Amino acid sequence: MEQDKQIKKFRVYNMVMGLLHLVQAIIILILSNNFKLPVNTNFLQFNEATRTLDTTSSHLFDIRFGYGVALFFLLSAIFHLCVATFYNKTYSENLVNGINKARWYEYSLSSSVMIVLIAMLSGIYDLSTLVMMFGLTAIMNLCGLAMEQYNLGKKEPNWLVYWLGCLAGALPWVVIIIYFLGAASVTNNAIPTFVYWIYVSIFIFFNCFAINMYLQYKKVGSWKSYLYGEGVYILLSLVAKSLLAWQIFAGTLRPM
Repeated sequence: MEQDKQIKKFRVYNMVMGLLHLVQAIIILILSNNFKLPVNTNFLQFNEATRTLDTTSSHLFDIRFGYGVALFFLLSAIFHLCVATFYNKTYSENLVNGINKARWYEYSLSSSVMIVLIAMLSGIYDLSTLVMMFGLTAIMNLCGLAMEQYNLGKKEPNWLVYWLGCLAGALPWVVIIIYFLGAASVTNNAIPTFVYWIYVSIFIFFNCFAINMYLQYKKVGSWKSYLYGEGVYILLSLVAKSLLAWQIFAGTLRPM
């Protein structure tokens, strides 16, 4: 059966993609410098002298970017290698039914790490803000899982969860744009040029995942086959992560 042959190919496809992610993680760890950015917390403190509440910032810790980039590669590698090995039977059965739970669990972690790194490059260092951005991105991806779960076996999909996921995913980018505009308005605190390219390229790729799902459920052309969409997801994941990683490497992590 043609479908069975295609599903078997995904085992090899995932194995190859897992190794590609893993190799890139190792290269990043070996080659990267110790570039890091701070994570702070902000709170109100009563000023005895002025008798007012003043905003106070406290440094919590630093995030070394080489580790952050390697982390989202490693998360992808782990999940790809799992579905290519011991989880392959369940993965294959899920593909037949039009769902891939492992994909959404992985995205909820790896893409959330990605958005946090992008946010920090934009000057967002507040822990609470970063946690919310991580959480909203994770929710966006889990909405993808809910979309597939709730529409199993339905001829006409319910799009509510899809649009809720799009909303959750858009909010971190709104925050990033606010910080971007703020930095751009101050000439002596301009965001580096490579970060502009990250904004554009990764924003486009994040939207491509939503477009891929839309085409799947609208059954447009080759997307009539769920397996075609699965292949596109896997390719998009590799390209988006590689693009972000090496742009960050070129901008901040390369040895001086």
